[in-house]
Amino acid sequence: MALTQTLCTVFKTNLLSGLEDFNTGTIYTYKIALYTAAAALNADTLAYTVDGEITGTGYTAGGEVLTPTVPASNSGTAYVTFADVTWNPAEFTTAGALIYNSTTGAAVAVLNFGSDKTATLTFEVQFPTATATTAIIRFS
Repeated sequence: MALTQTLCTVFKTNLLSGLEDFNTGTIYTYKIALYTAAAALNADTLAYTVDGEITGTGYTAGGEVLTPTVPASNSGTAYVTFADVTWNPAEFTTAGALIYNSTTGAAVAVLNFGSDKTATLTFEVQFPTATATTAIIRFS
């Protein structure tokens, strides 16, 4: 599979440059786009791309807007996650996703679902809870 689950290097650089913000009221909008197993997404992914993005009923290129939790920290780990996102209706197959800053286009993280997931009515990406050991984005 060409989808490597990781935080993208450009995201880490953008954080250190003050170009990312998950707080309420941020000027940035984050999205999640869905991809096929053939998509080449990894730590070197710089930005949202249509290459390998899925098509199908209920899916619009560029994906869905994400709602981040309030960034927090515990025991030396800072973290943030997102509210679950649902496509309904949904009739498509996907193997992974790209979280990206749709305001700047910059990649944030690649998700690998482990195998093809086929939706025939509803498709939901369930994000882990916002804790120092489970949040989707965390730094320790």
